[in-house]
Amino acid sequence: MKTKLSGNDILIGAQMLFVAFGALVLVPLLTGLDPSIALFTAGIGTLIFQSVTKVKVPIFLASSFAFIAPIQIGIQQYGLGETLGGLASAGLLYVVLAALVKYEGVQVIEKYLPAVVTGPVIMVIGLKLAPVAVGMTKNFTGGTEVDYVAILVALFSLAVTIFIVLKGKGLLSLIPILCGIIAGYILTLFLGKINFQPVFDSDWFTIPWISALANGSYEFPILDIGAILFILPVAIAPAIEHVGDILAISEAAKKDYIENPGLHRTLLGDGIATFTASMLGGPPNTTYSEVTGAVALIKKFEPKLMTIAAVFAILFAFLGKLGAVLKTIPIPVMGGIMVLLFGMIAAIGIGSLVNHKVDMSKSRNLVIVAVILVFGIGDMLLGYGEFQLSGIGLAGIVGVLLNRLLPKQI
Repeated sequence: MKTKLSGNDILIGAQMLFVAFGALVLVPLLTGLDPSIALFTAGIGTLIFQSVTKVKVPIFLASSFAFIAPIQIGIQQYGLGETLGGLASAGLLYVVLAALVKYEGVQVIEKYLPAVVTGPVIMVIGLKLAPVAVGMTKNFTGGTEVDYVAILVALFSLAVTIFIVLKGKGLLSLIPILCGIIAGYILTLFLGKINFQPVFDSDWFTIPWISALANGSYEFPILDIGAILFILPVAIAPAIEHVGDILAISEAAKKDYIENPGLHRTLLGDGIATFTASMLGGPPNTTYSEVTGAVALIKKFEPKLMTIAAVFAILFAFLGKLGAVLKTIPIPVMGGIMVLLFGMIAAIGIGSLVNHKVDMSKSRNLVIVAVILVFGIGDMLLGYGEFQLSGIGLAGIVGVLLNRLLPKQI
């Protein structure tokens, strides 16, 4: 079947990438991965997803916020290559979930990953990096000294983002992060705090992996059992988000994508895309709520538009000047955005408990939530020798086990 593309289709596809762009590049910039590689893997991941789902679902895949904390901590504790190996394994976990959904039905997600587990895990992901977000607002160097100009820039970026979240209309309401980054960048530019020399020195066209290998932002993935067990449980949160996004886009498009092409296919597409992205040095992929909102807003539900956005993302990845500009975004600008971002992730976790009517007066639920929060935020560590589980990963595993083992009636 041939698909005709019009000039309007190309413009709308480019618009879809624009909506996702700010959040897409924020994740690699915060975690030390290469933003140009992230653009490439978002494009490739979306094309993989479209292929697996028979080009039926109007979804764009890109960097997942849920993995920011695990990537940062994983690189510190295990190394970049080991962390990428763990992220690739998270993609394979999606494949396992897809198989379970295919053979046991959609209810298997609720069986093993109910809100009483996923809610507090999402809260831990948001709260874990709260000190990092605040630290990034304090200066332009990433050190410990306090620079009140940097704090001013961070608060300005935060204020603009909040204003767009609350008052933005139409397309503007879908890009609060991008608006906050641009506003903070312009203010920092006026304050003379941005060095454009790296942009002048960069080539117009580059192969991202060459520069990434040179500056240490890419290593070939290494399978390390400690890193894998640390990162795997974090995939719980984006798996739940994925189900929510598929339901949301189904409602907007008036089509049941849970049934056709099936949740098992969308999970499989997400998993293979995440595995591929991690192997190539990009952050894990996830379905983007921002793009889902854009699709619903302009009422364009053709999957080909996401294919166009994916092609643009791949092409932009090879623009050396663009990658260099992204790396000039000041630390306080990102810090200001992170204050809101991580707080909102934690709030989403609370909202999950509320929306699913988790009864916190029941001792069983109270125990599960309490243990997950303290284990995750407090960096509880269990293990023997080189086999170690800690933090978010341990909290997720313990939450799943408690939910299966504790009696339902208490």
